[in-house]
Amino acid sequence: MPFIGSKVTVKISNEKEEIIKKRLGEAIKLIPGKSETFLMVGFQNEYSLYFGGEKLEKGAFIEVKIFGKTSKEAYANLTAEICTIYEEELGIPQNKIYVKYEEVENWGWNGSNF
Repeated sequence: MPFIGSKVTVKISNEKEEIIKKRLGEAIKLIPGKSETFLMVGFQNEYSLYFGGEKLEKGAFIEVKIFGKTSKEAYANLTAEICTIYEEELGIPQNKIYVKYEEVENWGWNGSNF
């Protein structure tokens, strides 16, 4: 069960949200064994982000949580794709997009744990 949560400084229209959700559904396949089938995506738009003491006009903080582990190469490939998606769809420069990964050992769903 992967989760991709986005905090972005810009407003996301419903149309853009749908496009990004779909593209993230494709991108998650870069992590071996993961697919859109169990992917959960969340958005927080018009979020205040600061870096180096300066407010970012256009910026994003993306959290990716996965059940289990994967390789650094898979994470690198996913980071590249995530940065491309947010730059193309929301105009956020790639050098203002930060991606955090977390490997989760215990994950609950549907009344039990994996």
